[in-house]
Amino acid sequence: MSKAPVGLFYGSSTCYTEIVADKIREILSEEVVDVYNITDDPLVIAEQYDYLIMGIPTWDYGELQEDWEEIWEELDQVNFAGRKVALYGLGDQVGYPEWFLDAMGYLHFKLVKLGAQMVGYWPNDGYDFEGSKALTEDQAQFVGLAIDDENQFDLTDERLAKWCDQIMREFKLIH
Repeated sequence: MSKAPVGLFYGSSTCYTEIVADKIREILSEEVVDVYNITDDPLVIAEQYDYLIMGIPTWDYGELQEDWEEIWEELDQVNFAGRKVALYGLGDQVGYPEWFLDAMGYLHFKLVKLGAQMVGYWPNDGYDFEGSKALTEDQAQFVGLAIDDENQFDLTDERLAKWCDQIMREFKLIH
């Protein structure tokens, strides 16, 4: 049984998405966030939460990370209707500028189709990339927090702090 109001689910091959999940838990506290690795815990646990955070890295040329790819169809079995969901994505805007954070865009699209109420959109100012499937329709924002630890590691903690405050307000868990 969950103890916190927010469930955070992530997939991570190289541990960077997991490190960001741990940083989010540090910022928000263990009383606020329960953290789950999607390779170890079934996604249906998400139904225990009204507020969700999901972390997904983009691999190579805009591909899903392997843990997410493995459970992609399971997302269809989870009831996301009425749940508020915030996304964060990791990518490399220099090495893969045409596909920056594409996987986060795929996850956003799928969750919207499944009835999730998306929050946590993030401005694309301060990033330098050519294309992304993780942009809002007007191209002004990412559909979640954009993290590039490869090229902008020095900005990660500040971005996380601002975004965590933003999503807590959008979740209406703080005023």
